[in-house]
Amino acid sequence: MELTPKQIVKELDRYIIGQQEAKIAVAIALRNRYRRSRLPEEMREEITPKNILMKGPTGVGKTEIARRLAKLVRAPFVKVEATKFTEVGYVGRDVESIIRDLVEVSIRMVKDEKFKEVMPRATEIAENKLVDIILPIRKKADTADKSDAQLKEELLSEIRAGHLDGITIEMEIKQQPKPIQLTPGNAPGNEIDLGSIFGGMMGGGRVKKRKLTVKQAMDFIVNQEAEKMVDQDSITSEALARAEQDGVVFLDEIDKVAARAGRDQGHDVSREGVQRDILPIVEGSTVQTKYGSIRTDFILFIAAGAFHMSKMEDLIPELQGRFPIRVELDNLTEEDFVKILTEPDNAVLKQYKALLGVDGVTLNFTDEAIREIARTAYFENENSENLGARRLHAVLEHLLKDILYEADDNTTKEINIDRDYVTAHLATSLRAASLKKYIL
Repeated sequence: MELTPKQIVKELDRYIIGQQEAKIAVAIALRNRYRRSRLPEEMREEITPKNILMKGPTGVGKTEIARRLAKLVRAPFVKVEATKFTEVGYVGRDVESIIRDLVEVSIRMVKDEKFKEVMPRATEIAENKLVDIILPIRKKADTADKSDAQLKEELLSEIRAGHLDGITIEMEIKQQPKPIQLTPGNAPGNEIDLGSIFGGMMGGGRVKKRKLTVKQAMDFIVNQEAEKMVDQDSITSEALARAEQDGVVFLDEIDKVAARAGRDQGHDVSREGVQRDILPIVEGSTVQTKYGSIRTDFILFIAAGAFHMSKMEDLIPELQGRFPIRVELDNLTEEDFVKILTEPDNAVLKQYKALLGVDGVTLNFTDEAIREIARTAYFENENSENLGARRLHAVLEHLLKDILYEADDNTTKEINIDRDYVTAHLATSLRAASLKKYIL
């Protein structure tokens, strides 16, 4: 059953604090995809996604919202910075590589799913092959004069229990020819794999004996058998369809290619050129990849930027028209920082507690300490560069530096962080550093 917009927002709330307007916008866009998939084909072809343009400072959740959204529905997702691209004719990546990257992600995703389907059967074959390899060695060492069937049963249970993982065995491995990619006529997406061509002419790879542990051999044989069981053509066709119909492209730093009003026009020519190159794939075009052609009409594009040096209106009108939904994300407040530290499934404090737990250290924070950390992060963002939630990592790394450094030798297994500890460790450094910009 597909998620409703409210359920999507609820799932996003598990990882991202606040930004309800942005969450609602992406939830509606995702639900509309499902609605579109239920329509007759003639009407389905007429309905394209309503792309989203997000405005907000760094670290407030723009990328995370898009990434979690794609993960929620197992959709192919790719994040790219608009600044990596240059106008055709200049040095840099061409914008069609975005779609080729999306297809690669989709291929990998579908392949992993197909592998999981055949994994039980592949594992069974691998276990039996390993039993056949180890059996002669066991027979030599066996003094109880057991039958082959008994020994095989014993070996099988030992392999499954992992008791033989560290034992080294020798097995024959067919070496695959190394891929050599050539791109004829500078047309990306039409690569020729010379390795596979010459490998086929020579009758496949050479057989070589290698020494591996049982665990390594198990992984190798399982992957080899799984490769045989899955149909590569069906993976390719399904991956192309999924990228075309469900793909999500996150275009970050879009504000950096916006022409700035009233500025020198020299750089703006190149910026505008990048926007014009991005335009066709956002509007809908056909891109050639090495797996086949893909239409970009139904891919959801989410663009984002801080827009502190430029405005959304500085983008060329044609590009603005392709992003009808505009969302402004809020700056994080002190209260938001308290929630980010404690509430999400991947909360920052939970991560540090887990890391120190590896060394047997139990880390406890009082409510006052958490409030003081949040206040310091908010103060830093207000008085220096606004890094959003990323500021918390800098503050916590500084706060816990001594504990993280001494954890392996520390005889104290339980450490309590209170407000006084936070004040003592943060007041003299981070806050003092913020005052430097006021000193002439």
